[in-house]
Amino acid sequence: MKYTKLAAASVTALMVATPVLADLVFPSLSYRTGPYAAGGIPYADGFADYFTLLNERDGGIGGVMTSAPECETAYNTEKGVECYEATKGQGALAYNPLSTGITYQLIPKVTADDIPLYTPGYGRTSAANGKVFSHVFNFPANYWNAASLAVNHLKEVGGGDLTGKKIALVYHNSAYGKEPIRTLEELSEKHGFEFMTIPVDHPGQEQKAQWLQIRRERPDFVIMYGWGVMNQVAIQEAANIRFPMENFIGVWWSGGDHDVAPAGDAATGYKAVTFHGVGSDYPVFDDIQKYVVDAGKAAGNGDNIGKAIYNRGVYAAMLLAEAARTAQEIHGTPDITSSMMRDGMEALEITEERMAELGMPGFGPTFTVTCENHGGPGTGAIQQWDAAAGTWSLISDFGPSDMEVIQPLIEEDSAAYAAENNIEPRCN
Repeated sequence: MKYTKLAAASVTALMVATPVLADLVFPSLSYRTGPYAAGGIPYADGFADYFTLLNERDGGIGGVMTSAPECETAYNTEKGVECYEATKGQGALAYNPLSTGITYQLIPKVTADDIPLYTPGYGRTSAANGKVFSHVFNFPANYWNAASLAVNHLKEVGGGDLTGKKIALVYHNSAYGKEPIRTLEELSEKHGFEFMTIPVDHPGQEQKAQWLQIRRERPDFVIMYGWGVMNQVAIQEAANIRFPMENFIGVWWSGGDHDVAPAGDAATGYKAVTFHGVGSDYPVFDDIQKYVVDAGKAAGNGDNIGKAIYNRGVYAAMLLAEAARTAQEIHGTPDITSSMMRDGMEALEITEERMAELGMPGFGPTFTVTCENHGGPGTGAIQQWDAAAGTWSLISDFGPSDMEVIQPLIEEDSAAYAAENNIEPRCN
């Protein structure tokens, strides 16, 4: 459509006469294509739908509408960086790239550009140290917390003692998959279990050799750090060699509905760590159905509500929205900048009362972010799959990870990063 000069002048006059606040922009570096799309799609849908809910039900955040423009990365690091550069000038308040590879590349960029980076449950684990990573936040839990939570559960399964047991890590052969290795090595020394690593190259569609090795080595338990097609292939291969599913546990990125469904009944009993609630029995999802899906405004077709990875996208969006609300309160303005958003993230407090107000009672942990701690409480629970019901169920309470092991690793790794990049620790 072409505007006439008169129409254009009228629009310009209206804009001058009636100033409006700019949207609160939360770019979504999504991936709806490629071998990781099965996880990328529901996450992006949940992330977008929550911001749409805030607009349709509440009129935005603090009276300002939100937007979550998507830029397709295909889970490719180079494309992810290109998306960041292409969108940061749109008033971006924070980034949540859903990729460890992209996260590593963006850490120095967001710090220089004064834009917070939010990486819940992924990214560089030692970014939990806010003294070194001023603009990176990974609350409420990280990869190393997940490794410890998995070991804690396997210890319970093993009768309280892992001495002499063998645990194998099947991992995506990337920065993401390698993250828990050091932690699991430390935990193996502490608990007396034998630890072995089994890498799976991108994208993970061929794993027969790895599972033949597992059948040969006969580990008591298998922990998986996978993503995308790798997960469903691994679960099917585990079923093929009759590995006990109750002894097979994935990190939260290996705990999606799409990961277990292809294996049918054989996937029953498979477990995964989670840092948030499962299922759709929360008022917020009723609101999403009413204000977003039924109104024809959903990012997808509306059938992912209550599924594990969709829920995670909703949870991430909620925490960013609450940080934005906090930033508005701190700075006394609804029209916040990315620098103000960073302040809001560092002062974020999530209480049980607030979670209930948001329609998400008990959905996640209560926590307070501080200058020193950008990683949250590091708590989590265990979910288990029931193929007949087609649902995940929590089989444990939310419990702590072993910070006696994890915190020194965070300090060591972040100190090395600070030395390499001439960063003077803050929070003094």
